[in-house]
Amino acid sequence: MPSSFPSTAMASSSSSTSENTRISDHLALATAPISGRVAVTACAAMAFFYVAILYSPTLILHLPPPASLESFMIRRFACAVVSSAVSVISCLFLLGLGRLDDFPTILGVLGIRCDHLWQAAVFPILLTSLIYAGSFVSKSWKLVSRWKDEGRENSFCSVGIYGRRCKDWVCAYARNVMAWRNYVVAPITEELVFRGCMIPLLLCGGFGTYSIVFLSPIFFSLAHLNHFLELYYQQKYSFMKAFLIVGLQLGYTVIFGWYTSFLFIRTGSLISPIVAHIFCNVMGLPVLSSPRTKGTATIAAAAGLVGFLYLLFPATNPDMYNQLRDGCRCWHRYCGWS
Repeated sequence: MPSSFPSTAMASSSSSTSENTRISDHLALATAPISGRVAVTACAAMAFFYVAILYSPTLILHLPPPASLESFMIRRFACAVVSSAVSVISCLFLLGLGRLDDFPTILGVLGIRCDHLWQAAVFPILLTSLIYAGSFVSKSWKLVSRWKDEGRENSFCSVGIYGRRCKDWVCAYARNVMAWRNYVVAPITEELVFRGCMIPLLLCGGFGTYSIVFLSPIFFSLAHLNHFLELYYQQKYSFMKAFLIVGLQLGYTVIFGWYTSFLFIRTGSLISPIVAHIFCNVMGLPVLSSPRTKGTATIAAAAGLVGFLYLLFPATNPDMYNQLRDGCRCWHRYCGWS
């Protein structure tokens, strides 16, 4: 994050001083310590390495196949951590921050910050939840219907039953290795690599803000092409079925990548895309219609989408997530994006 220099915006400050400050900020933003070609090449290499290392235990290290799903996923977790560490080191090296002694500044490049934590976590979740208005209506309808079917006379017993079910559900997920993959390892490592490492490189490579928002998710989507190989060769899906499944995934990841890239650049915090990623993984695809809700879910989904678009910029105003805009560097694009 930007260095917290003492504020010079006193009432007695001259207009020329303020103008010089704005000019210096724009110059800092315009500085590109690396070329655009190097930035794109580095991003492509990070995306390739993030996927390729998943297959290294058997193809390169010649380790025996894992005996269970748990051991298989734990092995992949370790590979994702190694890939993330390599990407972080590479990003900092290319930006010339390898020898910087200011550790908070180094972490701030990646969006890892200790300030404005609750804003970076709460506001993006509230904003993202608007997309799932139809899902909330559909799930609420199911809960009410189930409660009616079980009878109201045992309402107090039902509360206790639902409490135990919720506890059992949490315990089961805590022991589920796939839950750890979907809600912990994947969101953190993917956002760290594809947003925290790649976007600062592209910003400092001189690319425009909207070019990065709309084009950088290509790296994120291409990293999911390995799913086609797994479906086609390992799970023996037909070519067309595997193609349709992966095509849908790629389309979804591109749209999702637009949103998380937007969040990262606007807020300057890695927490925002991470919590949005976890929330979307928990909710799945948004429900746009449900026959049992008699059109209520569709109306809610449409209203939620309108609200999301209306609040997209106000809810991600950089002033809500950053205290100062002095001393901005090329990776602090939010300094010039109000």
